[in-house]
Amino acid sequence: IGIIGIALILSISSGAQLYIKSVEEETLASYPISTSRNSMDMTSMMTSMMKENKSDGTDDGKIHSNNIMGSMVNSMLTQLKSNDLKSFKSYLENDGKAINDYVSDIKYGYSTPLNIFRNDKDKGIIQVNPATLFEDMGMTNAMYDSQLMSNVVSTSYDTWTELLDNDKLLNEQYKVLAGRMPSAYNEVVVMVNKDNEISDYSLYCMGLMDSDELVNAVKSAMSSNNEKVDFTSKLQTYTYDELLGLEFRLVTNPEFYEKEYGVWTDKSDDKIYMTKVVEDAEPIKVVGIIKPEENSIISSSSSSAIGYTHELTEYLVNKVNDSEVVKKQRNSPDTDIFTGKEFAKDEDKKTVTMDDIKAYIATLPEKQQAEIMSQLQQAQQMGMTEQQIADAFAKQMSTESEATYDGNMTLLGVASLDEPSMISIYPKNFDAKEKIEEIISTYNDKVKADGNENLKIEYTDIVGLMMTSVSTIIDAISVILIAFVAISLVVSSIMIGIITYISVLERTKEIGILRAMGASKRDISRVFNAETLIVGFAAGAIGIGVTLLLLIPANAIVYNLTGISGMCVLPWQGAVILVIISMLLTLIAGLIPSHYAAKKDPVLALRSE
Repeated sequence: IGIIGIALILSISSGAQLYIKSVEEETLASYPISTSRNSMDMTSMMTSMMKENKSDGTDDGKIHSNNIMGSMVNSMLTQLKSNDLKSFKSYLENDGKAINDYVSDIKYGYSTPLNIFRNDKDKGIIQVNPATLFEDMGMTNAMYDSQLMSNVVSTSYDTWTELLDNDKLLNEQYKVLAGRMPSAYNEVVVMVNKDNEISDYSLYCMGLMDSDELVNAVKSAMSSNNEKVDFTSKLQTYTYDELLGLEFRLVTNPEFYEKEYGVWTDKSDDKIYMTKVVEDAEPIKVVGIIKPEENSIISSSSSSAIGYTHELTEYLVNKVNDSEVVKKQRNSPDTDIFTGKEFAKDEDKKTVTMDDIKAYIATLPEKQQAEIMSQLQQAQQMGMTEQQIADAFAKQMSTESEATYDGNMTLLGVASLDEPSMISIYPKNFDAKEKIEEIISTYNDKVKADGNENLKIEYTDIVGLMMTSVSTIIDAISVILIAFVAISLVVSSIMIGIITYISVLERTKEIGILRAMGASKRDISRVFNAETLIVGFAAGAIGIGVTLLLLIPANAIVYNLTGISGMCVLPWQGAVILVIISMLLTLIAGLIPSHYAAKKDPVLALRSE
């Protein structure tokens, strides 16, 4: 009975730990530790803002302002930092290789845009990625009216996402409905949710649903007092073969440009040119349809619909670098290949002042002047200095002559595989996350000791911000379960000792006969020790067998109540250890009774009934 109790508790504990482990791994697969070329320590910023906004309070019968915006802007300016990801990537691949023991994957992102098109027989070429649906509907201007904010906030809702470069984790998290997982750079999979559904947003962006109808409906609603759009279209259904038959085209930024009269001209608005470019572009084929596994906690509400491999990212970066227009700009670092003129030198550049801003505003239509003046007033109320405001508006005033070599390379989507723009680290579990943070701290200490404090890495730990107390709760649950096991062990030992002692009392005459026949005290002790060992083995084996039978209905009950399968699992190592513990406990519990039996006087033992 004691072994059954211990085994059941161990099964629940083991199953819970396995479930927690899977939840941790899959949660961290969705929310990695990430750092970007320009990052911000959100934790430090929030802590700094909270400290600055603390007030002793006043009670003078008046209302006082609280300078929240000023603190926010100052905190953002002080916490915003540029990271040298090239050095950090090199460290991870050389000195920091130990990080591989704690990660499911390390994903390197690059600033090179992934331009995906599809050739529709009715609508012609359709841009699939980056998605432009919100821009087509005019929603971006409505959501982000301020030009200052639009320069900061990304309004791109891409339907394409890079899969984890970990086949084991992918196979655990996803189920292949049709086809197979991608194995080459030009192969992708369609991703649906757990209910075999794909969002209409993704279908619009992919060109499978007519986005023109939606765009026209939204624009009509926005022009008529913002009435709601009537979505009366029927639900769409697609067969596996229809989705597996999809083919996309990869177009790089350099392919938007064509050489004309000695300079490179942007032809992205030329439909005839773009149609030919798309037709000749690299084909990307859908080879599979996948969905999250039943027990996977991957977000099924994500707008991502197409998953591609890291090989496509590397292929894209290399193709851009090998393009003719990029080579031309690289070979002519002093000349703007788009105008044929030399780049302005730093000493020739003029610092934009507020007078320049006012002169620029005067050239704009009255309505636009009023909008920008309103933004200027908002910026001043936020505590920004005149020069900060001028720098923020400098981009809007930039002209063709202010182009730079770096700006042109960015426009062409040039990146280096050695210098990512973002690094996402996916820990295996919470313990591994702490080890990873230690490795990052070691790197920061190293560059600081070398006198390169500017190379320190700032990162964002989303899981740490969201689930700071989860580890404490898990540890508390584990301690409680261990306490239950310890109590069961004590109860079992007492029970075994009592049973053995009763056996000694009932067999007193037998002990006397054995002693009369010449058995020594040690022989008597060995008889009872052997019996307790046999009882312990039998009890352990029977207890394990009964536990395995009880786990079948237990798992069924837990599944019906929670929807979690396999919550009660008895590990084979635990089963073996329990049998050994059972034998040891019975042996220990029988030592005192066996010693008591060995000390019995043979004459008195023979006279007992």
